[in-house]
Order: sequence, then C-alpha cells, then structure tokens
Amino acid sequence: MHTATLHAESASRPSMPMTAALPAPSRSMARPDAGTVCARVNESLKLLAESVEVQRRIVHAGDTVFQGGQGFQCLYIINSGFFKTLNVAADGREQVVGLHFKGDWMGFDGIAHGQYGCDAIAMDTGEVWSVRYDMLLLAAARQPALLGLLHAAMSREISRDRDSLLSLGTLPADARVADFLRYWAESLSQRGLRADQITLRMTRAEIGNYLGMTLESVSRALSRMARSNVIRFTEKGRRDLCIASTEALASFIQAAMTPASRVLQ
Repeated sequence: MHTATLHAESASRPSMPMTAALPAPSRSMARPDAGTVCARVNESLKLLAESVEVQRRIVHAGDTVFQGGQGFQCLYIINSGFFKTLNVAADGREQVVGLHFKGDWMGFDGIAHGQYGCDAIAMDTGEVWSVRYDMLLLAAARQPALLGLLHAAMSREISRDRDSLLSLGTLPADARVADFLRYWAESLSQRGLRADQITLRMTRAEIGNYLGMTLESVSRALSRMARSNVIRFTEKGRRDLCIASTEALASFIQAAMTPASRVLQ
C-alpha cells in the first residue's frame, strides 16, 4: 500500500512522545506572529543541521517515511512538503492522527517502546531529514540550545494534541471543518507560504477520517462555508480553495456554535 519506506541508518537503539511540531499554532491561546514563527523554524533547522549529522531524502506523494511496528532509531524533521501520520488496525482500517508541515518533527512515539506507533506518509513532494536519536542525545548534552529545541518540539506536540482533542470533543461539525481549514491556513502562513489560496492534500474522506466525521458531513460543511463566502472553490478542482481570511473562518466557527446553527446541522 505504501511505497519507499525509509530505513533508518545503522544500529543502536537508545531509549522520550509522536510527532512534535516546531511550531504548532495554539487554537486556545494568542497565535504567534507569522514572521517570528517562520524565522524560528528556519533557525531551528539550521541549528539542527550544524549540530548533528542529518540524512536528507526527497519524497513524493504516497512515500512512506516510517511504518508502525518498525524498530525505532531515528527522529524525522520536515524541511519541506506536507505529511500525515496514521494508525493502521490489524484488520486494515486506517485513522489519520496527525498533519505535519515544515519544521515539524515525527517519530517521538517510537521512543518509549522501541518502535514507531504509526505510519508517516508524504502527501506531496518534499524533503525529510532523519537524525539518529542516540547521536541527537549526545549532541544535545553538549549544546543546551539543541536540548531546548528538542524539548520545545515535544512541548508543542503535547499542546497540539490537546488542541485537537478540544476541537473534536467540543465543536459541532461545521465548526470542526472550519477549524481544520484555519489550522491549515495558519500553518502555511507561519511558514511563509501563501494562505489565501490553498490546495488541500487530503480527500474529503480523509478529512472526515481525521475529524471523526463522514465524507457527507465534510462536504456539507464546505458547501455551507462557500455559501457564506468564507471560502471559494477555484476552477482548478475541489481541493483548491480560496480563503477570505482566518478571521472569517473564526467568525464562522463562532456562528456555528450557536444553538440555532447546531439545530440546522
């Protein structure tokens, strides 16, 4: 099903939480300035490359970075592109559990048990770096800045997981989809990428899988946003969207949470 599995380089496996972000936008707190975040991501990647040996790999849509059950040796850092992580059940069912952008770390969930707990898949062409975990720990012991970088990445992952649970557990369907689009747009903007016109790298079925919704519910939510002029579908295809503004998405989320809107949904 997946292609081009990235095998970690040689050997020893040391024995710390799944993909961590640098940085992930908090939905419950004030959002960081996009320029500041972009600079921090670039500086963090530069520090990592200067401090420890990294293996660089170009990937394409559908390529597997690592698979659940594979022995843990490396952490992975995204230099470009978009990635998803998913859990695969014994009967083949898949659950998208994370979306990852430039500067995000992947593979932290492999530390505790010595093997990765999910699959990491490229959603388009990009570049991913792999870093041997034992070598990273040695370098971090010598460089406090690198240790701080590692801790910050793990902390942001915890925050992102908390925010995702809050969204899934408290938002109605339309608001959940709007919050997903807002997160995607803000993640692009914070990395210096265009956020008013975006290409979703997921099908509606995959978005529904990630948000705990049916494909039909996702489609209805997108249609309601289009009728409200919060988004607009471009002529290129149904995955290509124009977003009026993240503020418009935030207003749509608030409106969708009113009792009258919930009845209509």
